[in-house]
Amino acid sequence: MTAKTGLARDSLGLAESVVMGVAGTAPAFSAAATTATLIAAVGILSPASLLYCGLIMFGVTLAFRQLNRVDPNAGASYAWVDRAFGPVLGFLAGWSLLVASALFMVSGTVPAATATLMLFAPRLADDPATVTLIAAGWLLAVSAVVVKGIKPASYTQVVLTTIEVGILIAVIVAAIAAPGRTPAHAFGSGWLALTGFTPQLFATGALTAVFFFWGWDVTLNLNEETRDAAQTPGAGAVLAMVIVLLLFVGFAIATLLVLSDEEIAQAGTNVVLAVADKLFPRPWSYVAVVGVMLSTIGTLETSMLQFTRTMFAKGRDGVLHPRYARLHATWQTPWVASAVITGIGVVLLLASSLLPSVNQIMKDSVNAIGFQAAFYYGLASFACAWNTRGAALRSPATLVTLVIWPVASALFLAFVAIYSIPTFDVVTNLIGIGGIVAGLVPLLLNRVRRNRAAR
Repeated sequence: MTAKTGLARDSLGLAESVVMGVAGTAPAFSAAATTATLIAAVGILSPASLLYCGLIMFGVTLAFRQLNRVDPNAGASYAWVDRAFGPVLGFLAGWSLLVASALFMVSGTVPAATATLMLFAPRLADDPATVTLIAAGWLLAVSAVVVKGIKPASYTQVVLTTIEVGILIAVIVAAIAAPGRTPAHAFGSGWLALTGFTPQLFATGALTAVFFFWGWDVTLNLNEETRDAAQTPGAGAVLAMVIVLLLFVGFAIATLLVLSDEEIAQAGTNVVLAVADKLFPRPWSYVAVVGVMLSTIGTLETSMLQFTRTMFAKGRDGVLHPRYARLHATWQTPWVASAVITGIGVVLLLASSLLPSVNQIMKDSVNAIGFQAAFYYGLASFACAWNTRGAALRSPATLVTLVIWPVASALFLAFVAIYSIPTFDVVTNLIGIGGIVAGLVPLLLNRVRRNRAAR
């Protein structure tokens, strides 16, 4: 495949890879949507829960970096698991990412629309029809940027993420350095201590904490469009994980310093605004709303990029219909895959606004996304350990970083996923587990198509 017929090679550098990885985790959106839930589960141990779950997740990052060194492939986990464990598990690893990204088209666009209306038309922020219309507008706008080319997408992401991270850092610094303020919770070394956990308490916090980190791996899906494809995306992923780990732990500490337990519970998914309200006078505190809005839009873009590159790779390999590997002649982007994810997003948005039961499904999908992420992260981590098992016997460093750590991370993710099943309702389990199992249908149908074509 040449540069003229493939994805736009050498378009991204290390800085852009880091930005993409940070944006993929949606720091401000994740903090806003999940911090209150985490604190409700483990209290002042929330910073420690994020810290140690983040360190565990580093094993997955190291696994992805190594797999990318050997095979820079836009399909990422799909391609690597396929080569290690065969086409069925490889297909399902990629399929779980496709399902998670598709679900995020609603769970991501609706908060972006709500934040937009809070800024410009507060009285309409609770109107379902208006929220759906604005959400669809954001979906179409982001899709247009994604299909236009990887360079416009990266330029947009640099602007969005720089502003978002700047706002989040300002909130964290103001909370920690606020002179003369009596903290709502007195800071102590126990906030970051592992010894404060019981096994059950750690598992409870992990159910939420792991979900903070999903999305950094978009850097690996963009490897074929990155300079030095075997090295730069992996380095970008590692640096992005360091940044988001510091941001998440820092914001958890800031929240505990500024808000009481009652205020955190009342804030719910508006906890970033609640913290900013305590630190800055209005209307300046509304920059927090801007940060959450930009964060949501940014991670919507990275979700689209992951979806389209994974579908492109599957179409190129023939495990999905070759139409999904079609690239725009000028922009070198998978325009058919982009049209698919946009269409799915619009349909789910319309359905969620018309049918209350579907709207509930979309709320449950947030947990389902975490389940699906744990599935393909775990498989890729096992694939790394399997592929490097021979070299690991000759190098203690390789044994630790590319076998023991990734396997420990994969086992941890498997434990979290299994532990979460009885805590989820039937609908969430149906989306989380059923969404993965449903991948067997297109897998089998495509095999039938290929067999017929070979006759």
